[in-house]
Amino acid sequence: MRASVLSGPGVCSVQDVPAPAAAGGEVVVDVERVGVCGTDVEFFTGEMAYLHDGHAHFPMQLGHEWAGTVSAVGDGVDPGWIGRRVMGDTMLGDGTCRRCLRGHQHVCEYRTEVGIRGGRPGALAEQLAVPATSLHELPDSVDAVLGALVEPGGNSWRAAQAADLRPGDRALILGPGTIGLLTAMFAQAAGAEVHLMGRSESSLAFARSIGFTNAWTEDELPDLPYDAVIDASNAAPLPAKALHLVEPAGRVVYIGLAGSPSEIDTRRLALKDVTAVGILSASPGLDATIAAYASGAVDPRPLVAATVGLDQVGAVLAGKPLPGAGPGPKIHIDPRL
Repeated sequence: MRASVLSGPGVCSVQDVPAPAAAGGEVVVDVERVGVCGTDVEFFTGEMAYLHDGHAHFPMQLGHEWAGTVSAVGDGVDPGWIGRRVMGDTMLGDGTCRRCLRGHQHVCEYRTEVGIRGGRPGALAEQLAVPATSLHELPDSVDAVLGALVEPGGNSWRAAQAADLRPGDRALILGPGTIGLLTAMFAQAAGAEVHLMGRSESSLAFARSIGFTNAWTEDELPDLPYDAVIDASNAAPLPAKALHLVEPAGRVVYIGLAGSPSEIDTRRLALKDVTAVGILSASPGLDATIAAYASGAVDPRPLVAATVGLDQVGAVLAGKPLPGAGPGPKIHIDPRL
């Protein structure tokens, strides 16, 4: 089968690789759509921490935001999965450790991550093998575009939930990228007044074009009380900025990751009586995200700027302009093209 293989920093090509077989407990999925995200770009540049601590190595097959149809099952798997439209959890715990047994497999010390950690191939290929236990079925109202947006959506749903928003609350989201905009959608669905802060005029203009009129640069940000501040950026100074901006007794949520350490003043955290929450992984939010997409409460389709084939993955990872692409922050790959 054809797959996009990352052989080293900046070295990406489409190769013929062995098609996956479903081991015991696994299924094979015919991949229909894959999202490219910032984690994939970090692998492409060689900056991803997993490359330096031994959790990942080249060559590797990226792709963890995916949707497709089950085409084969391994021993011990219900054959009724065949033909079902699915997406899958990225985080695969060992299933036996204390964290897994307590329902926290996404922070299992021994976890693998599809297309990211532990050598498990990702979905930037015509087919993908994953454990059946990681699957989440997609209803008919959730097409392949939405299916490949469930994984980033699950992270964002969790961030909005952690902010504990109620109708009439005011939320500020730092960073109008894919995660920030998805979080804004879930916050808006919860009834909050949503503000976004970013640096790029083009990204802020896009946010306004999809209905988030309160989109500001840092200099323009109005001096208002923010009941929750969600940092969805990759800027090292912004975690401290979030703590500065949030109302006393409010909540700050950290879902963005900077390339260098961030610092916050815990005295301010305590003296403002602020609740701070960190978010890693979509795992606990996948079903809720599918339900929100299926009901139409949240529709993230406008975020997808273009859908291209495997032969364009290298260009996407390198940040090269795609002819005809829209203004959204997300690029999708269809391995069938």
